[in-house]
Amino acid sequence: MPLSKQAIDSERARIVQLALDLVDQRGGVIEMQTVIAESGLSRARFDEIFENEDDFYDAAAAHWLKPHNDVMEEVMASDLPPNRKIYEFFRRRFVISRDRYRENPVYFAILCRMGTDNFERIRSNIDLADHYLCELIAEAQADGFFTGLEIDEALSLINQMVSIYTLPDALVMMGDKLTEEKLARIVDTIFAGLSGETGSGAGGVNTLRIAT
Repeated sequence: MPLSKQAIDSERARIVQLALDLVDQRGGVIEMQTVIAESGLSRARFDEIFENEDDFYDAAAAHWLKPHNDVMEEVMASDLPPNRKIYEFFRRRFVISRDRYRENPVYFAILCRMGTDNFERIRSNIDLADHYLCELIAEAQADGFFTGLEIDEALSLINQMVSIYTLPDALVMMGDKLTEEKLARIVDTIFAGLSGETGSGAGGVNTLRIAT
């Protein structure tokens, strides 16, 4: 008998979590046949739940990244001032990754490597974060910040300055050297000096110019 949509959604979540648990237990990438065998389902039933292998791996990536998406949406819906809002936009995602890393560094590193090897599967999450950040930049500009910069230019500059707090691999390399306090200082500095008021010769602040 065909499964209901509710049953399919429930099984998708169960199997994806099972696959992630197997990665943790066995210390490496798990083949699809192993996941099917461990799930207790027939191949036919598994194919009813996941359209194909890509659908399964995309579901696994979405499951892992869901907490990050949830906190981004929480920040977007908040009434915080622009500087605090952008800080929370980065901080809350960083805390999720940091806590996961501290709980199980080896497992975290394996998943980082899997994410790097399958970058296209997480690209949509990166695009979503950029979309939200553009909205936050526009809000900040309405309050007088980032003057003289196009939104895309401000997006690129901010991402480069804060990227170490958004890249999971950075936690593997730097660990406790990354802190919420340092992130707050970075965001404060961005709001204090990031502008384009002096034209194309400006390099991030109003007084420093790039030598030509």
